[in-house]
Amino acid sequence: MKNAEYKKAIASVLECEANKIFLYWKGRVALFAALTSMGVKKGDEVILPAYTCVVVPNAILYLGAIPIYVDISEDDYNLDISKLENAITSKTKVIICQNTFGLSTNLEQILRIAKKNNIFTIEDCTHGFGGYYDGKPNGSFCDAAYFSTQWNKPISTGIGGILLVNNKQLLDGVIKLESKKIKPTIVDTISLSLLLLSRKLFINKYSYYKMVNLYRILGKYKVVIGSSEGAEITSIEMPVKYFKDMSNIQMIIGTKNIVTLKEINERRKNNSIIYTQFLKNNGKKFVAEKYFENHLFLKYPLIVKNRDLFIERANKENIILGDWFNSPIHPIKKNLHLWQFEPELFPIAMEVSKKIVNLPTELKNIDRVIDFLRLNLDFIQ
Repeated sequence: MKNAEYKKAIASVLECEANKIFLYWKGRVALFAALTSMGVKKGDEVILPAYTCVVVPNAILYLGAIPIYVDISEDDYNLDISKLENAITSKTKVIICQNTFGLSTNLEQILRIAKKNNIFTIEDCTHGFGGYYDGKPNGSFCDAAYFSTQWNKPISTGIGGILLVNNKQLLDGVIKLESKKIKPTIVDTISLSLLLLSRKLFINKYSYYKMVNLYRILGKYKVVIGSSEGAEITSIEMPVKYFKDMSNIQMIIGTKNIVTLKEINERRKNNSIIYTQFLKNNGKKFVAEKYFENHLFLKYPLIVKNRDLFIERANKENIILGDWFNSPIHPIKKNLHLWQFEPELFPIAMEVSKKIVNLPTELKNIDRVIDFLRLNLDFIQ
């Protein structure tokens, strides 16, 4: 019942049939299911932007496939379309179309190239649930799309993943995988419930950085359920019990939180307009206004000259900033070659990852953030 109710709520946002929706413990698991249904296997190549979270190339590597990175555009931090065709070979099986910070990539061109080369496409909408592109909900365009309901996503269930299958030829494959999903244990459910309660009770603008850092450390060593745990961010080996189903508590919270999604997304958009106008008025880099009509602004990207000091100053003023992505394959900083990533080939992604911070867009009032930016204009590029 909870499963059906949550799927119905999701379908209303994505404007699709509920039977095309599948639920998972995390968003990366949804991606893995999509890749598996497309027949991705050892030696196949999957194209993705050279600016993403490590869990994306990991899902590819778990299948024995090869991640093929393409440098990004400084305009929208998505895959640079002009460099896409050079990355395609006879082994290319899938192109992942990432929606970075809620800014959609140029799907028309990617889909045209993919169709010409008989390549599957997947929309990475982990930042874009509830946003639109060309008048249609994010996730509507590719063969499949996946979404995340992790802590800082458009809606949160603590952790969680959603897969939308648009290509009917893939449905049978995804349905067959349902029987292979591992059920969350009672310990999983209790741990997640306690984390959700702790977040509600203890995290605020004064405690945010300390609590987030503590959570990341505890998650890394599996003391708590982390958005990325242990081997998920330290290894290219598939963790035990990776392919896990969504729990009832996630479905209950998701069904509840989805009610306010539209209101919060409107707030994100309005705040982004304010940020843009401020940056524009002060001669700083801003998100191009052509992206404002439909796109969701999960976070507002800002390029700064000294990120560590800028974040330190923000912390002192209790201004909450994000650090997506502080590495081309966030949060990996060393041994990038293990993920088939050669830094010298992707200069834009490398440069952006050293300088970017994210401004909050979900706040009811961003006056304090604007005041902070005004006092620290010299840091902003």
